[in-house]
Amino acid sequence: MQTTLRVTAASFLLLALFGCAAPPAKKDPRDPWERMNRTTYKFNDKVDKAVLRPLARGYQKVTPDFMRTGVSNFFDNLEYPLVIVNDLLQAKFTTAGKDTGRLLMNSTLGIGGLLDPASSAGLEKNTNDLGLTLAQWGAGKGPYVIIPFLGPSDVRDGLARIPSSYGSPMNYIGDDWKVHYSLWGLSLLDARYRLLSLDATLDSAYDPYLFMKNAYLQRRDFLEICDDRYQRRSLILTSQMPIAHWHEQIGDPTIADSILDRLVHNAYRIELSGESMRKKRGRKSDEGAA
Repeated sequence: MQTTLRVTAASFLLLALFGCAAPPAKKDPRDPWERMNRTTYKFNDKVDKAVLRPLARGYQKVTPDFMRTGVSNFFDNLEYPLVIVNDLLQAKFTTAGKDTGRLLMNSTLGIGGLLDPASSAGLEKNTNDLGLTLAQWGAGKGPYVIIPFLGPSDVRDGLARIPSSYGSPMNYIGDDWKVHYSLWGLSLLDARYRLLSLDATLDSAYDPYLFMKNAYLQRRDFLEICDDRYQRRSLILTSQMPIAHWHEQIGDPTIADSILDRLVHNAYRIELSGESMRKKRGRKSDEGAA
């Protein structure tokens, strides 16, 4: 039963309806459909504040921290085969091997993914999806778009959600519709819970729509250029503070990863500048010796 696919299809249908109601305005070249997107954003925000946010806060209030962590670990591990598939599609065979090791370790020693011993063993969680694979294959991202119920995306990543929903292991766990819908509902609750610490920042932003758009696009832009060199530099950069501790210090994994990505990006730029300076000094030394 393809619940995620149905939600995605319904979201695109609503998006088309919103598009008819609100003609696009051309301001930001990345966001030619801004007027439509703002309408969809307001719709999503009302649904979130009326339903999803209260449920997530209730979930946080009535469940202990270790239980919520176990649920998050479980769903991360459940969807991790998709990460490995996209590693292979991008010919990142070394990364695919490490991610496979992480999946096997967490699925066995981690009691079906409830625990995360792989991170402690140095097999950190990797981020990959079909949208990034299409980017590696040369597909342009297209305009920024807010999808009803699903949130920020771009055309390429939004369309990539459809085949990804078919490949999700969650679709193949049991034939009982009660089990299927319970897992789907819990995964949605877990996803919203992880974003609770971002609510205050978003609510206090002068323009929450613009804040979310820039945060999303900057992160996706970085992930597109992130290769194994960046991942190795990330491990070096965080060697004195493991990523799990980094998440704990920042408070929200999404914000922590975004900050970490920017730090790694800047560190790489600084290293490139240093290499350029060393080459210039080397040429001057050679000219002096001559």
